[in-house]
Amino acid sequence: MNERTLEVMPVNSLWMLREKIDALLASKLISEKEELERRLARVTGQNQNLRRPYPKVHQKYRNPERPDETWSGRGKQPRWFIAQLQAGNAVENLRISSPAMNH
Repeated sequence: MNERTLEVMPVNSLWMLREKIDALLASKLISEKEELERRLARVTGQNQNLRRPYPKVHQKYRNPERPDETWSGRGKQPRWFIAQLQAGNAVENLRISSPAMNH
């Protein structure tokens, strides 16, 4: 198709042609991006979509008033832990003695 052909085409035909070109370009860009991501994963030796699994965290502290409430020691301190400390309990008194006692 040359420039002269485009100049004499009706507006509706030009819009339809443009929509076809836009759709074709979008699909080609997506396929090229996917191919580049595959090549990058091959070069780096890892899959970009997979997250590294977190290791299992054992519980370190137990609420003496409600033994089903435990805390691993990570993240924000639970309310029961703060309340036990404010009541005068030492952190060592709340510590779970052995991993065999975990739920």
